[in-house]
This record gives sequence, C-alpha cells and structure tokens, in this order.
Amino acid sequence: MVSERSLEVLRVIVQDYVSSREPVGSKSIVERHSFGVSAATIRNDMAQLEEEELITAPHTSSGRIPTDKGYRLFVDQLSDLRPLSGAQRHAIETFLGQSADLDEVLARTVRLLSQLTHQVALVQYPSLSRATVKHVELVRLSDNRLLSVLITDTGRVEQRVVDTVGGVSDEHVAGLRVSVNEALAGLGMTDAATAAAGLAAVAPPQLAGLAAVVADTLVEQVLANRADKLVMAGAANLVRTEEDFTGSIFPVLEAIEEQVVLLRLLGEMAVDQHGVSASIGRENASFGLGETSVLSSSYHSAGSELARVGVLGPLRMDYSNNMAAVRAVARYLSRLLGEN
Repeated sequence: MVSERSLEVLRVIVQDYVSSREPVGSKSIVERHSFGVSAATIRNDMAQLEEEELITAPHTSSGRIPTDKGYRLFVDQLSDLRPLSGAQRHAIETFLGQSADLDEVLARTVRLLSQLTHQVALVQYPSLSRATVKHVELVRLSDNRLLSVLITDTGRVEQRVVDTVGGVSDEHVAGLRVSVNEALAGLGMTDAATAAAGLAAVAPPQLAGLAAVVADTLVEQVLANRADKLVMAGAANLVRTEEDFTGSIFPVLEAIEEQVVLLRLLGEMAVDQHGVSASIGRENASFGLGETSVLSSSYHSAGSELARVGVLGPLRMDYSNNMAAVRAVARYLSRLLGEN
C-alpha cells in the first residue's frame, strides 16, 4: 500500500518530469514543493514508490522517473482536469464552427487537437454500421444523368453520378425521389441495402427502368465505406519527442499507420469518471505501441455514441491538459453534429 504522502510525491515526480524531462530527486522535491518534511523523509517515500514499481532510476545515482505503472496510478488518481483557457475554448468553437460538412469537421478536429496537445490526434469516422438513412436526394443534371445523394443520421454524405438510358424528366426524378425515401428513410445500412435492391419492383411501372439503375447505385452508396476509418494529424509531434522513446521511433510510426489496429485499440478502451479513456504503456504492447499513451473520448449525436476522438503520444505527456482538451473537443463535436 502506498501512503497518501507517497501518492503526492508520485504526483509531483510525474509533473516535474513531464515539464523538464529530467529525473527528479528528493532534494529538488523539497526545494520546489511544500511538503514540510526533510529530504530524508521524501527519500523514504520514493523508496516505497520504487518498491511498488511506480518510479525507477534511469541511471545510477540519478533522480527518479515514473514507470508506465506510475503514470497509470497518476491518471487514476486525478481528481480533476485542468480547465482549458478561454482562448482555447474560443479556438475550438471558432475553428470547428467554420466547417461545411462532416469530412471538413473531422479534418479540422484533428488539426486543432494536435495543436492544443502537441500530440498525434485521431478521430474516428462515424460507423455506418450504426447509422440509418436520413434522406436520399436525386438531382437531375441532364437528360441522361442524375446525382444521387445519400445522407445518414450521423452526418455522412455519399454522392454518386448515375448515367441513365433514355431521357429523364424532372417529373420522373421527383416521383422516384418520393419512392426511394418511402422505401429507405429510417432504415439501418443492412436493411437499406436490401430495400434499395428491391426498388424496381415497388416503383411505378413508368419508373421501373430508371429505378433499376438508381437502385444499383444506391446499393453501392449504402455499402460504401462501411468499415470504420480514422483521420489523423500531428505525426510530426512524435518526431519532436523522439528522445522519449527507446531505440527507433519508426516502429511506432509504422503502428499508427495501421488503422485497423488503432480502431481496435480505441474500441477496447474503457471510459473513466472524467469521460475520457486512457491506455498507457504496457497496456498497448499487443498493438505495437508499448511506449505510448492513448487518450480518447466519445462523441455523440442524438444521444447515441458515434465514434472516438483522441490523442496518441509518449508516456511523458501532460495528461491533465491533454485529457481536458480531448474531452472538450469531443463535447463540442457532439454539439456541432447534434445541431447539424
């Protein structure tokens, strides 16, 4: 068991090491922090922390640095998150509020989050497996060409140009639009694909030929990009912190290129009392990311979870600030998607 004072010593070791990247000794703790005890007492506390494998000495006769187990206990003991500044909150609202569609929202999200945290930022696209069809718009482009626009309740927009045989009138398009939305609106992706395939059979006879062509396109749209995918920004931040990794940083860079691996990791992370998930060090070893920490939070729309947004970086990171930034961006993203 670790005493309350030892936990406080661990906290300042983590904070000082994150700030300076220098091992922390008992003398510097006494000088910089108001514990009201001697350096010898602090050394005893540090010995207890080392015995519990929460800190370690990187070199003989040096100070101590946190282990991944120490970082985990530090994160678990966080009673609150450092609030974002007014300027940071304003930046989130201004930068993300200028987005025109879902693709731009997510691209701006990772750019902003990487700037706020100086880590690699990740955002998961809403999974189409959990989406439903909100609306299908058909637009006549010419006598022989239509634009089919599929819109889901998660904000995903899938567009395809449809080449038709024979002339197509505005009346035909309007009639087919009604039939398509009656058949597909509100359905999940699997059911929508089945319904789309049967459109020709339920469309008015005069629209059967056109409906068959549009149906094939709608099936492609419904099934397109069903696999989850990630948007990423800030990989250069890893290079700037290369000294925090033993050996080469390239295995980490290679691992984060594997979206399937990252998506599986995000999916296995449990949310804590702050609404943020943290996976630290050895907890990520099976994903090839044993020297990294990953922080994530869920963003929502209409009360249902859509996907995850988060950051990835070295073990030595500002957990309180980064967790607060991830949570704030996720909450604003939820509000933005809920409003639009």
